[in-house]
Amino acid sequence: MTTGPVLFDFDGTVVDTVELIRESHRHAVRTVLGKELPDSQLVALVGMPLPDQMRAFSELHADELLQVYREWNFDHTAELIQSYTGMEELLDRLVATERPLAIITSKARHVMDLALDVLPIRDYFDVIVTTDDTESHKPDPEPLHYALHALEMSVEDAVMVGDSPFDLRAGRAAGCRTVGVTWGFFDRDTLAQEQPDELVDRVDELAALLLA
Repeated sequence: MTTGPVLFDFDGTVVDTVELIRESHRHAVRTVLGKELPDSQLVALVGMPLPDQMRAFSELHADELLQVYREWNFDHTAELIQSYTGMEELLDRLVATERPLAIITSKARHVMDLALDVLPIRDYFDVIVTTDDTESHKPDPEPLHYALHALEMSVEDAVMVGDSPFDLRAGRAAGCRTVGVTWGFFDRDTLAQEQPDELVDRVDELAALLLA
């Protein structure tokens, strides 16, 4: 593995928001559409911008779905967002080795700020890229290029770490090495289909890989 920058997805990668996001989707779809969808369908597009996810549920009711989702999500963020065991220790070690770190998230800036107020890990990261910062979003590589430009780092030395196919596609399109993690929203088989350079099941495996 390189000694260059590490670009992290946020939800399902750095922090455990699986229950928070899944139940926010469930509440919105149940309230607005009167439907009960399986978990796999509720989270199938997590990793893409939220408005795109709502349009996939219903083009006609996307705005209402988005509003209901956001209200429930904001009300329950402090209750349901959690840390992944070992993740802060990994970030500590990466910072100690002077690795540049960035977050590439499909959250809007104000939503990201709310999450970081609950879990104060903001200071680990040199750059945080949200949907407010670029016109295109994952799986497009533009947010990764934006982060690397801000870091003044080369893509050839960069690693993209994420739990969704959209993270891995963005990383590959940008020219980064890619690492899929299986503790988030998508299982190993789904991520393996994206042919990441590495695929890990535990945070300590990710640490061994990035710190090798």
